[in-house]
Amino acid sequence: MRLHLAAFLIVCLLAMQACTSPAGREAVATHKVWQADVLVYGSTPGGFCAAIAAAREGASVLLLEPSNHVGGMSTGGLSHCDSNQMDRRTVMGLFDEWHTRIVRDYTDRGLEAPYDPSVKDQARWTFEPHVAQRVTMRMLEEAGVVVVTERYLQSVTRRGPRITSLQTTNGTFQAKVFVDGSYEGDLMAAADVEWTVGREGREHYDESLAGKQYPKPTMAIDGLDEHGNLLPLMTALHAGPKKAGDDNVMVYSFRLCLTAEPGNRVPMPEPDDYDPARFEVVRRALQAGVRPGFDLYPLPGGKLDGNNSIGGQFSLGLVGGGKGWHAAGQAARNELWEAHKQYTLELFHFLTTDPAVPDAIRAKYGRLGLCKDEFAAHSHFSPALYVRESRRMKGMYVLSEKDILAEAIKHDPIAISSFPIDSHDCQRVALKGGGVINEGTIFPVRKKTTKQGYAYHVPYRSILPRPEQCDNLLVPVALSCTHVGISSLRIEGTWMIIGQAAGVAAALSAREGVAVQGLDYASLRERLIAQGQVLDLGK
Repeated sequence: MRLHLAAFLIVCLLAMQACTSPAGREAVATHKVWQADVLVYGSTPGGFCAAIAAAREGASVLLLEPSNHVGGMSTGGLSHCDSNQMDRRTVMGLFDEWHTRIVRDYTDRGLEAPYDPSVKDQARWTFEPHVAQRVTMRMLEEAGVVVVTERYLQSVTRRGPRITSLQTTNGTFQAKVFVDGSYEGDLMAAADVEWTVGREGREHYDESLAGKQYPKPTMAIDGLDEHGNLLPLMTALHAGPKKAGDDNVMVYSFRLCLTAEPGNRVPMPEPDDYDPARFEVVRRALQAGVRPGFDLYPLPGGKLDGNNSIGGQFSLGLVGGGKGWHAAGQAARNELWEAHKQYTLELFHFLTTDPAVPDAIRAKYGRLGLCKDEFAAHSHFSPALYVRESRRMKGMYVLSEKDILAEAIKHDPIAISSFPIDSHDCQRVALKGGGVINEGTIFPVRKKTTKQGYAYHVPYRSILPRPEQCDNLLVPVALSCTHVGISSLRIEGTWMIIGQAAGVAAALSAREGVAVQGLDYASLRERLIAQGQVLDLGK
């Protein structure tokens, strides 16, 4: 039921304490059952925008986050906004407001505006993580969203096709309508909504970019040791049939917030139990003329955003490291997170100390360290692993390559996406007879002149489970699409506006007491436009 005002205010107060102090978390633990109109699980950009949008429609909203970090990648180090490859005129609503407020955060402190969000060109929009965090938390607070962290989903209670409550590691939560804002689709999976993971075969949805992809050149090196076994950092002896799908996902990595400024530089931690033999294949690649490393984007405050290089052969992405992440429990995900951090620290150590690395590369990265004024609660290392793709719902409409490149217009749009189809590596294969190749990359599929992706509608049906499976759940992040589809949709700006649409739909469904699949689209469209969304492809 809807919270009484007094009870809701008490919950708000306790939730704010829960985010700031152990004593507050202990107090919150005494509340066995929480209630709201709308519950959002996962504070990713899609999740926190869903929560804000629902609250602005008058719903009482709980935002649950399994970790202690709110904001996902948008506050976790992804500080070069990829919207420069999108048609920014169509990415409005909360995305545009969020960026406008980030810039205002700088100018209100007497600092130069890092960019102008009112100009919808292809300039780079960059910001510091702590500014993004501050803006995000203020927007949630102003909307009246109750944010509760460290609540890891354990199980779901259902009555027929309806979710009635979530059981977490610390408390039970009830709502009328639920939104899965997680990167992994954890809530939809717990609710027995059908999903998939990995890559479809080329013929499954008639996608030319499905199956195996080999745009990168073969490295003329051996990926095997003297016994014929795969070297470390290799993932396969055989990639599999070219047209077939598989369960591989594109690489996960961290977005590193770095600086060379002496007054703010914290030395990169040395990895524990570093074994130089792990990088034998990279040494062989160096001898063959391949240069390892990662991309660096300048940020305000004398900082740099370090990103996995989509065109690189060896970079920040741990190829194969994300396989199994979707099915892992809390403890196993913690182990995989640590494995990615260990690889990141080892790669940095290798690039800055190994004699096989050219002096210029060692000097380039050796001057850098972590930032003293970022992620202080996490030893200055980003708490957010870049989960580029995980589960994908098999919902009422599966968005695929044709919807991006050929059939862009839909009758029930909730957002316009325009990021290029863009997948990072999925495998690193040792070829029979010699040679190593990275497989799975889809270099950006975009317009040649503007280097923007193709604009297309995201239909409401793509965030809806089939009604017989669940009728009060919306899935804006792990939405219903193919691997090729998620390669375009998987960008924080797109997830923000899809999340906003999900939040509006959740609030309307809760208020009207209807299934999310039965919501009148005309009413939803009206409220989306009122919240600043652009739905007309002609604009």
